[in-house]
Amino acid sequence: MGLPHRGPVMLRPGLTGPDPACDDRCGRYARPMSRRTGRFPMTDPHPFIAGLPKAELHVHHVGSASPRIVAELAARHPDSKVPTDPEALADYFTFTDFAHFIEVYLSVVDLVRTPEDVRLLTFEVARDMARQNIRYAELTVTPFSSTRRGIPEVGFMEAIEDARKAAEAELGVVLRWCFDIPGEAGLQAAEETARLAVERRPDGLVSFGLGGPEIGVERPQFKPYFDRAIAEGLHSVPHAGETTGPQTVWDALTALRAERIGHGTSSVQDPKLLEHLAEHRIALEVCPTSNIATRAVTDIERHPIREMVQAGVLVTVNSDDPPMFGTDLNNEYAVAARLLELDERGIADLAKNAVEASFLDPAGKRKLAEEIDTYTANWLRTPGR
Repeated sequence: MGLPHRGPVMLRPGLTGPDPACDDRCGRYARPMSRRTGRFPMTDPHPFIAGLPKAELHVHHVGSASPRIVAELAARHPDSKVPTDPEALADYFTFTDFAHFIEVYLSVVDLVRTPEDVRLLTFEVARDMARQNIRYAELTVTPFSSTRRGIPEVGFMEAIEDARKAAEAELGVVLRWCFDIPGEAGLQAAEETARLAVERRPDGLVSFGLGGPEIGVERPQFKPYFDRAIAEGLHSVPHAGETTGPQTVWDALTALRAERIGHGTSSVQDPKLLEHLAEHRIALEVCPTSNIATRAVTDIERHPIREMVQAGVLVTVNSDDPPMFGTDLNNEYAVAARLLELDERGIADLAKNAVEASFLDPAGKRKLAEEIDTYTANWLRTPGR
């Protein structure tokens, strides 16, 4: 989603496996027959998911700063109030309410002051992705937030590109960029983001987005900026229907020519919209834990991902702002697997949904889909599984 959110959330520093709160917030794993393959869902899907090659399509740049990254940035800028001691940092990232979340989020944004900071953040986010076997990610970047804080435009672009190339060479993680408009900053931010996307376009840029709050931020007003980006060959991937009704999704489709929808949670309220999404293979970027943290969904057991899948919509699973919500992509797959009652092949199908919906080139899509199939086949051939 990106800034801002609505409700108390907790950062769990050092999360490497399932969210320890998942038993309370996400329920326990059941074992009914899988609806998709006829096998029993896995009692514990985490080991399979951990090794599964994955793509992620909805994950924010600054929102992916782990406590480790934040501590290193804070050490670079001792005038910041952000602590560098691990225990103090854990306390600092325990949010008490929405206002406190905004305060902490902005303090992290303020730590990214130089091109070197941008490069560090970007490469370390890729390192965290590599640990999860994320092979390809479209990282949502908000250049307006950095350039308005004084980071030179050229320096910003060079920093993310240098990190992108290093991530692919050293970590095996392929990164692409989505430049998004921070909706709360209005049309000035939209104009600046579109200009940067067109005039300073980095090699890794593939899409143009819109984040921030939806209430009071009508999608059609951003049409000229999306038109400009689309004319330059960028794909349209706005957030819509997370905290507002299905009309916001329709607006994103008609006014902004969306090719994917960020969140789209309220789409299930409109059967005609679900039919349209399914017919045109317009993917929804679903972020289950984020939806709970932001109160877009009140109960994980009522998450609309089931209705989306049953309607034939192309559903992808994503982490949004993972450290901010005490999660990661592997955990989001585990949550989705339980909600959808999936076995290994069903989980692999979810992973291939993300590949299909990505803006990776055709050869890259085939290669990653084949890796997913090979991994799954090898897993299932192992005795005892």
